[in-house]
Amino acid sequence: MKNIILITKREYLTQVKKKSFVILTLLAPILMIGFGLLIAFMFKANESSSTFNVVDKSGLFVGNLKNTDQIKYVFVPEVNEKTLVATLKDMDGIEGLLIIPNLKEQNYEALQKDTQLLINKKIGFDTKSKVAADLVKIIRKEKIKNLGISEAQMKNLDESFDLNTKNIVDNKSSDNDLSFGVKSGLAMVLMYAVFMFIIIYGVRVMRSVLEEKNNRVVEIIISSVKPFELMMGKILGVTMVALTQFSIWITMSVIGALFLNTGFAAMKDQIPGGEQSAEMMQKFDFKQIAGEVSHILLEMNVGLIISVFIIFFLLGYIFYSSMYAAIGSAVDNETETQQFTMFAIIPLMVGMYGSITIMNNPEGPLGFWLSMIPFTSPVAMIARIPFGVPAWQIIVSASLLLLSTLLMIYIAGKVYRVGILMYGNKATAKELWKWIRS
Repeated sequence: MKNIILITKREYLTQVKKKSFVILTLLAPILMIGFGLLIAFMFKANESSSTFNVVDKSGLFVGNLKNTDQIKYVFVPEVNEKTLVATLKDMDGIEGLLIIPNLKEQNYEALQKDTQLLINKKIGFDTKSKVAADLVKIIRKEKIKNLGISEAQMKNLDESFDLNTKNIVDNKSSDNDLSFGVKSGLAMVLMYAVFMFIIIYGVRVMRSVLEEKNNRVVEIIISSVKPFELMMGKILGVTMVALTQFSIWITMSVIGALFLNTGFAAMKDQIPGGEQSAEMMQKFDFKQIAGEVSHILLEMNVGLIISVFIIFFLLGYIFYSSMYAAIGSAVDNETETQQFTMFAIIPLMVGMYGSITIMNNPEGPLGFWLSMIPFTSPVAMIARIPFGVPAWQIIVSASLLLLSTLLMIYIAGKVYRVGILMYGNKATAKELWKWIRS
């Protein structure tokens, strides 16, 4: 145990003292924020303004088509149609000509079918959709008027039905759409964090093993400690590095969120979508929503969620890190690792994407079996836990994962013991089996 602690300390200090670690740890949150701002800027920079001449033969749209920052409508007399069509190609400042035919016998289908938008340059899909939406809105109002239905009556007809549900088993006050959304969001965050943690830092364990093997440093170390102690020390050392990095990122994120919160009102105007997005955001009462979200989170069994997350997180990481360590010891270069790492990545991906599908039915057979199989349970069980999981399933799943982790450590130790001192020979499945049996 003493040697494992020493190796863990050495691995931790070696990793955190690297310039790459310091730079990545400090710059990663800044780069993520910068990337988000860049995407927002790109959306904003790509916005365009289009002007269309409109020939309205129906008389329905004159004065009803409203101009916006993105689209402007200029109504022109019907007699100028032929001239405008002929000269449209060479016109500057006008992107197109909207020709609306006569409305005959209240035949709106024929009107929509025969309406044309002639353009002299390529326009975006959003622009085309916006024009179509503006026309549909006016046609809809005209249809409502013809039916003798008022606007208020139509709004009343269009009202959705908010089904009030209550889970009597969990004794929750509500189980509405917002509650489901909060649980789904929490499940996605926790599941994705575990997935990325295992992939990123599992690969780091593998590369650390491979680096020492190629540098022949391991030959010196192995003379003083057992291969198993070296392997476990590396896994635990990288675990401490990962926890340090994540702690710094979380702290920086919280500070950044508090700092930027004061400028949120000004930032809302820069959200892609222009005025429509701004109007939509104005309709939301963020204080009320935040209060409801907090209430939903407090109703959950937070202690159980945290406990299950930590257990499955640590066991899942050690399970896959042992596999990565074995892979690193069995090969001579990173190119050869590709044929083995798929055995670690594919089960995790199956668990993650499978868990996305089970959120609508957390108690279904797919969710149950994915949370029982050790290869997928680290992400599947974490995805299910916000929705509530029977205690016996958690116990069985954790027990199976614990036993599988111990077995994987044993197998990885066998492979590591032989593979770490093997050079020049490409490890095959047959040879790996021999190492495990030895």
